[in-house]
Amino acid sequence: MAPAQKPLLKLEEKDVVLIKPSKSSPSSVLPLSTLDNRPDVNFLCQTVHVYRPTVHDSDSIDPAQVVKEALSKALIYYYPLAGRLVRHGDGKLRVLCDEEEYGVPFIEAVASCSLSSVDYLDGADTEFARHLVFDLPTEDEQGYQYPLVIKLTKFLCGGFTIGLGMSHSVVDGIGGFQFFRAVVELASGRSEPSVKPVWERHRLVGLKSITDEETLTRQPMNNASSAVSPFLPKDELIQVCFKVSGETLKRLKWSLEKESNDGSIVTSFESLGAYVWRSRTRALEQNNDGKTQFSFLVGARKHLLHESPLLEGYYGNAIVDAYVVLTVKELNKMSLSDIVKRIKEAKKAAFAADYVKNFMNTKESNPVVDFTLYGNGAIIFLTEWKHVGFSQDVDFGGNEAVNMVPAPSGLFGGPPSCIFAPPNKLDDPSMKGGVRIFTTLPVDAVAKFRKEMEAMNAI
Repeated sequence: MAPAQKPLLKLEEKDVVLIKPSKSSPSSVLPLSTLDNRPDVNFLCQTVHVYRPTVHDSDSIDPAQVVKEALSKALIYYYPLAGRLVRHGDGKLRVLCDEEEYGVPFIEAVASCSLSSVDYLDGADTEFARHLVFDLPTEDEQGYQYPLVIKLTKFLCGGFTIGLGMSHSVVDGIGGFQFFRAVVELASGRSEPSVKPVWERHRLVGLKSITDEETLTRQPMNNASSAVSPFLPKDELIQVCFKVSGETLKRLKWSLEKESNDGSIVTSFESLGAYVWRSRTRALEQNNDGKTQFSFLVGARKHLLHESPLLEGYYGNAIVDAYVVLTVKELNKMSLSDIVKRIKEAKKAAFAADYVKNFMNTKESNPVVDFTLYGNGAIIFLTEWKHVGFSQDVDFGGNEAVNMVPAPSGLFGGPPSCIFAPPNKLDDPSMKGGVRIFTTLPVDAVAKFRKEMEAMNAI
């Protein structure tokens, strides 16, 4: 029997409205940190949060009105998110907070189907999420960028989705969840957020102490040495989701610990990261002598400014990159446990205070990013959402949060993005302790990548 076709999504959209702080906020121009001003984080990170109704009288509650009112209250504390990002003469972004210009673009839509008919955005068809976010151009007519945009879509079942678009130049993952949690708390009747936001971007500004020549020598690879794929660069890219059950992941970690034979513990991130990196490289059929780079984000909140730590409410970027570089031939010949060891070494190095300081100094001295390396598939950029917090309780009144997915809208500036996310609330019990892997691939490489991932089940 042929699988049932998902309904064609038809949306009726209302006009865009600007949600302003419910109280007067200060006018100012706020600087951003070195970690905020990296060109490779200057994009909207878009996620879709799925809510199903849990009480019969939920029809009497207008979720759009609830969210708009809570958002307006939250913006009293997070007023920079109602401002505009402006690039100044020095090339750096700043946040313009002007009461006349304040406002978060908010659009309300009504869908022609129920959430159950689209599996609550579960499964491999994550492209569906693209229609549930507010896709604004990078800049408006005045050259301004919006730090925050929201699209709320109501479904026939009484459930809804919140499409959240947040500028990665203003928040990192933990900061984004901190804000979202504040909106949920205020919607539930709290008088103020449990965590008060802290700006203090000046504390994470690097020193311009590195010359261009020194910076170039630190680059792990360039276009001449990078691996290439016959499938890239290409416009036809799709985001896919693969699920790894808790039992499969447990077996993978156990086999790697046994193989390494040194008594070290292997984490889910390390084991899956190594496996996905190698599988993706094989699926892209990259050339043997070219270099491929496994980059991942390391949270540096606990490792920054040891003498005077960042306050709990800091919501700017406090993440640095760590990376491992191998030729394709090395990657394919190495045992998986040896690749894991390389990842462990890179993680350990990135946790050092000097690494964080040098990283900031390098980015302050020369923030230029070669985006062609992203486009040709030589770099895989991996991030883990397990500890960000979005999987925690963020229910809105009579609606239960059951899923959260990234919207396929150029996350991390290009095709190499890969996200490890926890299971959703509707997943099969076998997914307890498992991981959902969201990755972006050229269409021609998907089947081979799927085959590589399915081979994990035989471990």
